[in-house]
Amino acid sequence: MFLLDVIYEDNHLLVVNKPAGLLVQGDQTGDPTLLDYAKEYLKKKYKKPGAVYLGLVHRLDRPTSGVIILARTSKALTRLNQQFKDREPKKTYWALVEGNPQTETKLIHYLKRNPKINKSFAHEHQVADSKNAILEYKCLQRLNNYSLLEIDLHTGRHHQIRAQLSAEKLYIKGDLKYGAKRPNPDGSIHLLARTLEITHPVRKDRLFFVAKPPAGDRLWDVCLAN
Repeated sequence: MFLLDVIYEDNHLLVVNKPAGLLVQGDQTGDPTLLDYAKEYLKKKYKKPGAVYLGLVHRLDRPTSGVIILARTSKALTRLNQQFKDREPKKTYWALVEGNPQTETKLIHYLKRNPKINKSFAHEHQVADSKNAILEYKCLQRLNNYSLLEIDLHTGRHHQIRAQLSAEKLYIKGDLKYGAKRPNPDGSIHLLARTLEITHPVRKDRLFFVAKPPAGDRLWDVCLAN
């Protein structure tokens, strides 16, 4: 049985730590999704008859883990959608990468998506149908074969972190699609949506959420210990 990792919950919000490998919403595979499990969790916990309302505010790639916010009311969904449209929330990611990252830098590319292969390509200069992509990272730790980066996104593009780091030859562990040498046994990649800060859609106070890395992963455990 799947156990939902709940970070925070109130009448308007449900914040969870999504495991790697789980779809956020349905696709052509028909596999179970985070939305399915979250609705079932609310239905059982509050003994709700009929359908449970739960709105999707933002997404994470299937092989990525970390903080996801779901809206329990239409009012919360509308207001949170506006926050994300205005790029008000503050997000940081952790990534374990191969290669030799700088101590701290900003990356600016133009990303062009190829929907046929579900992949984005980073270009140094603008090309047809590309969108600008900006992120900043700093190196938190250097391990034997990998480095831990903390990443701040300035834009929100398809596979942005994966594509931009790959363009710099900083391949996320396990991410074969974007240049990693070998896959992780469970199909995950070492990319974590680590923190997310928002304004509560009703109370208007600021909320800060932190997601733990997947439990039992030796490299993540080393990062947390140092």
